[in-house]
Amino acid sequence: MKYISTRGGVEPKSFEDVVLTGLAEDGGLFVPEQLPKFSIEEIASWSVLSYEELALKIITPFVGGSIPEQDLRQLIEKSYAGFRHEAVAPLIQAGHNQWILELFQGPTLAFKDFALQFLGNLLDYILAKRDQKVVIMGATSGDTGSAAIEGCRHCKNLDIFILHPYERVSEVQRRQMTTVLADNIHNLALHGDFDDCQNMVKASFADQSFLPEDRQLAAVNSINWARIMAQIVYYFWASLALGGPHKKVSFSVPTGNFGDIFAGYLASQMGLPIEQLVIATNQNDILHRCISENDHSTQPLQQSLAPSMDIMISSNFERLLFDLYDRDGEQIAKLMADAKNGHMKLSDTALAKARKLFSSYRCGDQGMVDVIRSTFDDSGYLLDPHTAIGLAAARACSNNKSTPMITLATAHPAKFPDAVKEAGYPEDPALPPHMADLFEREEQYTVLDNDSQVVQQFIAEHITS
Repeated sequence: MKYISTRGGVEPKSFEDVVLTGLAEDGGLFVPEQLPKFSIEEIASWSVLSYEELALKIITPFVGGSIPEQDLRQLIEKSYAGFRHEAVAPLIQAGHNQWILELFQGPTLAFKDFALQFLGNLLDYILAKRDQKVVIMGATSGDTGSAAIEGCRHCKNLDIFILHPYERVSEVQRRQMTTVLADNIHNLALHGDFDDCQNMVKASFADQSFLPEDRQLAAVNSINWARIMAQIVYYFWASLALGGPHKKVSFSVPTGNFGDIFAGYLASQMGLPIEQLVIATNQNDILHRCISENDHSTQPLQQSLAPSMDIMISSNFERLLFDLYDRDGEQIAKLMADAKNGHMKLSDTALAKARKLFSSYRCGDQGMVDVIRSTFDDSGYLLDPHTAIGLAAARACSNNKSTPMITLATAHPAKFPDAVKEAGYPEDPALPPHMADLFEREEQYTVLDNDSQVVQQFIAEHITS
């Protein structure tokens, strides 16, 4: 299996090189030259598999023989051994043909654990084999940072620098990152928003001259192909649990950087019968506007009660555009230049292709709070704000009431007590036992200006030998 850039300017790379490179040298994102395809019969035969066994089936073709099967099996088993639920990703019924896929059973209570537990083990394996050291540089709107730190903190061959927007993540999200104390872990709070953090990471990948000669940057954000690959698995898992692949299912996905829902798109392209993918956004609704009105204009970022979705530049949307434009790298490079200037528009053909599978919906803070309150009043089930937005979108956009609609529950409600209290829940939702003392743990982080030179100098000065 070889991987190419969405902008067509680099030679195809191997799986291991792509995992370590992250962003392509031409500024594009890596995608497989060809997707593996599975027949309905083959998918149906997987219904008896455990989550780990299913992951092995789906991930193996992407690895392309670069990791022996037994080693890959061990990496996968190790990655999900710490999840709290035996099903790894359990389904909860939320109404007639409405389901919630709980993706917060991992160690940091967010869906990012599915990809980043695996990516941490994968990086450790590849770096040890190559006798190589790297520098992890990532941006987070809240959940990626803690999941990346948890997944990578045991790795011996890397230093971790995670940028988060200062005072724009929940306290639980911040403490999950900043209470992991180690010489090679650095949390940087940037004066700015998530897009500022993400732009700085991308610029640093484009010019790594600030690093020592024996180091390179590696990505933990969803620009890293391995993260997308790992997330494909739970779409197959959920479908199989509800009678797939012999009947179609639909998914509603709380969406910020477009990586999670893009994994669903890939699942459909690989043979999984999916009727509909709903892009659920908060008031930072650039993706909803793009799909519904062909308006991809950037607007000022609004701080919300669903901070993990406070994103205006959705990096992984480029991967979908690459397919919508028949994998024409030159057209994608031009589109991305237009997007950077704030006025990208899709062609009629590309937009029509997207609308065959994708719907979209916008739900602001008040609508989200109403869904948390009504769901708890009706069933006693407590939603986090992002999942509430996903459920609102699922109910509003379902094209076919006879098709199961699965909302991806992206985080545990305890991570967002402000939103839950706003909905009338009387107290902070309890953290799981392994995190019960979170507010008593010592914190360590550094507040920096939104200045790439300042951040890069900090990184250069704090790399371990």
